[in-house]
Amino acid sequence: MKLAAALNRSRAILAQNAIEDAPLEAELLLRHTLNINRTQLYLDLEHELSPQDEKAFGELVERRLGGEPTAYITRHREFYGLDFYVNPHTLIPRPESELLVETALRLAQDRPSTIADIGTGCGAIAVSLALELPGAKIYAIDISAAALEVAAINCQRHGVAGRVQLLQGDMLEPIAEPVDLIVANLPYVQRAEIAPDNFEPLIALDGGAGGTESIARLCHQARSKLADGGSMLLEIGQGQSESITGLLDSLFPNGA
Repeated sequence: MKLAAALNRSRAILAQNAIEDAPLEAELLLRHTLNINRTQLYLDLEHELSPQDEKAFGELVERRLGGEPTAYITRHREFYGLDFYVNPHTLIPRPESELLVETALRLAQDRPSTIADIGTGCGAIAVSLALELPGAKIYAIDISAAALEVAAINCQRHGVAGRVQLLQGDMLEPIAEPVDLIVANLPYVQRAEIAPDNFEPLIALDGGAGGTESIARLCHQARSKLADGGSMLLEIGQGQSESITGLLDSLFPNGA
């Protein structure tokens, strides 16, 4: 079977099974099978797949049909134009979280900053900020030791291991000094809404009964850890802005 036929067939199969972005996901799985980049794939579309590669590719497609995310199958995820290693110990970075990076850069560009990335997971936000803000001091904190191992790999991969301090602990508790900017993508899914067959770590998704338990706890911790004039950026779920805004207004009556 030629690469073009294998690609088209897998795209159709994934689409028929309601896999979002089926064309892209099929491409990523085929590139991973052959260990080639996108340019090589499209230059080689008329080449024949070996029987071994055809079998391996089919097995990857079956794993995707079984619900396993492509990022976990390939161990790669692009975020903010960078390639990150991911595995089932970390949440898969979402494109919408890039807004946290973009907003943080606007806030931090005018002065040297101490930044805390809370719930760092694979380290995507911390690494992205470190590359854009060479003068910043960055903490990347997670309660999961396994997640921090993944973050360490990504810090090393992108050359910022000496500038991002990885800390294990409950949100801001491991930090002794005030921080100028807190960036957090914490669990915000209501416990009852988490699918039982979800492949991502429960600790990275479960926001408690109302979905805001972790975020609320961070807001309380921030009262004693956020520097004067500092800012906090939170990614929250749909329908949670009113309750979180009310909490922040009560904790920071003069603004933050």
